[in-house]
Amino acid sequence: MRLRTTSLLVAVLLLEHVLEHVVSARADTLPGSFRAQEAIVLCHSAAGEADRATKVSLLDRGLALAEASVATDDADAAGHFAVFCNLGRRLQLGPLGWGSLMGISRVRRAIDRALALVPDSAQLLTAKGVMLLELPRLLGGDTAEGQRLLRRALEVAPGFADAEEALAAHAGGARSVASVRR
Repeated sequence: MRLRTTSLLVAVLLLEHVLEHVVSARADTLPGSFRAQEAIVLCHSAAGEADRATKVSLLDRGLALAEASVATDDADAAGHFAVFCNLGRRLQLGPLGWGSLMGISRVRRAIDRALALVPDSAQLLTAKGVMLLELPRLLGGDTAEGQRLLRRALEVAPGFADAEEALAAHAGGARSVASVRR
């Protein structure tokens, strides 16, 4: 039981790193509804909020808007990214439990769906790549695939800072950035 709790804690902490790293990218480049774009703005606002109650309120509103946008149109890529962002940040604030594991699974599905809709989005490729690099293998982490996705993000958007930083931060990353730039 202690190992499971530790694994959940590690997964939630790593998810926090993923969101800090990727949510800085320009989300307005993703196609989607106004509602989804508003949900992304709420996620960004929550990230800078110091008051926990205000942060929770912003994330809950953002998640509700994101869920409504994908319920209305499952092809709303920004809506799926907004679910990833708001739910991921919301998971960071709650207590650890089995619900956290379910939430992490849902965050993964959201980023996978967004990427299926916009496969050449440097932002989404980076988000999934960082997530795969940061998650433990037991929870679906995959170093090789994560690095591949980050290199693909740099092919799509040469010089994309979030992807370059992520590659540089992981073993073999500096070599990967140099090989993409050639």
